Amino acid sequence: MKKLVAYITCGYPDKNFTEDLVLSLKDNGADFIELGIPFSDPVADGPIIEEANLKALNNNFKIDTLFEVSKIIGKNIDTFWMGYFNPFYKRGIKNFIDKAIEYKIKGFIIPDLPHEEALKYQKLFDQMQVSLINFVAPTDSKQRVKTIVQNAKDFIYLVAYAGITGSGIEEDLTSIIENIRNYSRTNIYLGFGVNEKTAKKKAKDVDGVIVGSAFVKILVDDSLTNIEKIDKISSLASLIKNEIN
Repeated sequence: MKKLVAYITCGYPDKNFTEDLVLSLKDNGADFIELGIPFSDPVADGPIIEEANLKALNNNFKIDTLFEVSKIIGKNIDTFWMGYFNPFYKRGIKNFIDKAIEYKIKGFIIPDLPHEEALKYQKLFDQMQVSLINFVAPTDSKQRVKTIVQNAKDFIYLVAYAGITGSGIEEDLTSIIENIRNYSRTNIYLGFGVNEKTAKKKAKDVDGVIVGSAFVKILVDDSLTNIEKIDKISSLASLIKNEIN
């Protein structure tokens, strides 16, 4: 069965909402949670997720909020922390890894950390048995794909197109998927531009999809009550899970 990874922004509207939403997503088809750490300059994300980041920060999100939420959800569903490198660097990668182990977090997704830079930390991640997720882009050469994926753990994050999340650009990914399969047996999950309309097609040749903007669009719709937000996001997760399978 193909997997659904659900991205949500941590701490908006508040930490209790995030905890309730994650548990509801688990009951409605989400296999993993990509818990977004709000940041002021989310360079890989489109306007919807950027809005959620800014709203969470304006709502007094702190890294301790992430830890409080993770303490509740990490033991209930496999969770990955998604964040930009600056907060990890400022607090120390080792400190974050220690917290990840304490709260049963599976791994880290850091989109602005190039593979060559990530190698500096790989030994530490391996020693602590926490994953650092590898990204592959459609523009990567065969040799670069081999270098990136040969030691990949948990899953490989295949970026659907060059650009930001949510923009919905189409690219032929057949050759890049074949290249990945040649060098790794690790599952491939496709992210960027996945929603209820595109999920079935995008999931065709991969092992799962990562959905972010489609969920966060509901999250930032403040015409909805918190209960309505959870219901709509959960229903959408269930629909997408059915579409990809």
